[in-house]
Amino acid sequence: MCGIVGAVAERNIASILLEGLKRLEYRGYDSAGLTVIRDGELHRERQVGKVKALVDAVAVNPEFFDGHIGIAHTRWATHGEPAQRNAHPHVSGKIAVVHNGIVENYAELKEDLIAKGYEFTSQTDTEVVAHLINDLYKDTPNLLEAVRAVIPLLHGAFALGIVHVDSPEELITVRLGSPLVIGVGIGENFIASDQLALLPVTNRFMYLEEGDIAKLTRDSITVYADGVEVSRKIHEIDAKQHNADKGEFKHYMLKEIYEQPDAVARTVGMAIDSGETSKLRDDFLQRHESQLAGIRHIQILACGTSYHAGMVAKYWFENLTRLPCSVEIASEFRYRNPVVVDNSLVICISQSGETADTLSALRDTQKQNPAGLVSLALCNVATSSLVRETDIFLPTLAGPEIGVASTKAFTTQLAALMLLILKVGVIQSRIDNERLKTLLDALHKLPGQLFASLKLDAPIKTMSESFEDKKSCLFLGRGLQFPIALEGALKLKEISYIHAEGYAAGELKHGPLALVDKDMPIVVLAPKDSMFDKLKANMQEVHARHGELFVFASESSQMIAEDRLHVVYVPDVCETLAPIVYSVPVQLLSYHVAVMRGTDVDQPRNLAKSVTVE
Repeated sequence: MCGIVGAVAERNIASILLEGLKRLEYRGYDSAGLTVIRDGELHRERQVGKVKALVDAVAVNPEFFDGHIGIAHTRWATHGEPAQRNAHPHVSGKIAVVHNGIVENYAELKEDLIAKGYEFTSQTDTEVVAHLINDLYKDTPNLLEAVRAVIPLLHGAFALGIVHVDSPEELITVRLGSPLVIGVGIGENFIASDQLALLPVTNRFMYLEEGDIAKLTRDSITVYADGVEVSRKIHEIDAKQHNADKGEFKHYMLKEIYEQPDAVARTVGMAIDSGETSKLRDDFLQRHESQLAGIRHIQILACGTSYHAGMVAKYWFENLTRLPCSVEIASEFRYRNPVVVDNSLVICISQSGETADTLSALRDTQKQNPAGLVSLALCNVATSSLVRETDIFLPTLAGPEIGVASTKAFTTQLAALMLLILKVGVIQSRIDNERLKTLLDALHKLPGQLFASLKLDAPIKTMSESFEDKKSCLFLGRGLQFPIALEGALKLKEISYIHAEGYAAGELKHGPLALVDKDMPIVVLAPKDSMFDKLKANMQEVHARHGELFVFASESSQMIAEDRLHVVYVPDVCETLAPIVYSVPVQLLSYHVAVMRGTDVDQPRNLAKSVTVE
């Protein structure tokens, strides 16, 4: 959630820190700040609101921030309201600290520090860290050693960036349960929560492991694990593939919706050659075939949008391979003492690969260590913690997704899950050649069908006008469309702030029908599939109670618009892959409603892109 940027360089680094914060705005935040060491002093500026407010404040006295070492931060409030006094960096004496994550035992530590005479100016857990380091530094005037001594005292998950006026050439950083990357330069080095923040200054990165502590100077990076110096590999990435510019689009979200045909094509291309759609590529997950051959149960762990992708995969796994599949919200799974059965494939789905609850749930399953356990990360970030901690990595080739409301990450997750299911089905001889060829051909055509669905933008924009003043909405779907109804409701509530719920349409009579009236819009996902006739009966239940229906229907359904029944026709698609195509109309609907209501589409209130705390 929060964002860290730090630098130690030969050049002035204030502009680098501020640009890094701008590039981390997608993570969600409520305040921002930076500290630069100059002329033997800490110069700090903090502002509530957008990074622009911080940029403007720094511009008032730019000479104070022309230093060669500093740290910066965007904060998402956990302990203490969004306020200047709670914004990072936090200072104790000559020490400044930025922090992502949560220190769970901060209250006890705070009491001890108050007893020693320390005064607290914020409500945060982070200020405890600054005072602790300052306290230990008095006895050990070595910043690295003081930080090392403090870490065992802190319970929780965190990433830290620390500077000290008396060590103006050293930037200390710690990674324990919260993502952190080191950017490697020439005569300069950097830290950040996300490599995206550092792409303007370097494309070479070092990824810290759990528990690593590193000391950065202009010319060196020294990493320690358990007190011993260790080596961490430097990775060079193609910065062009991480382009995060909005281009001609008004919002990142709209750009990312329109990128879905290409993103899905790249993902499908991992397993299907363009000229050969009758079989999977030989090299697709080839080295994991022996692991997948023994799988007898699927356990999917995910949160939010990724959880909805997992729900679709449950239908697919059980229908296509007859393997039992369980899907659970990671934040619930990890606390209910679950049983992981032998020979399970544990699939962890996360766009960032740093989702705290999903990582913790994975680790809990690994501790149980059932026989034949295989773990798989379905993730958009190849260098993430989730990828490093699982047996198999299945990438979603979505490219960077900046909008908080996930779009192309979701559809590429679905495409990758289908590829995985087909692979398992082939290895275990659970899918016959005829069905395999049919689905591979459908996957090959999928990018074109997604492109065709984008042409619905204009009629959906017109449809969205009916939602501008609404307070609540229902999304309905049956079978494979039920998870898409949940996803559509999530999108609408995320960015338009309209209360929305997704329901299996057959559940209407079990409660939700009581909400239906002339002021309640009902969005229905209605492909012409095996559930279509039953869905029409559910729509009649709504129509009879004067509810207003907004239906996304197959072109072949021959549904006809009438009073209080609006229809947008979606291109025909095979029933199995319909959830991927029907995701696009609900994304566009949510987007246009949010724009009409004037909300912050890319950075909705109270939300963050990468949820790295519980």
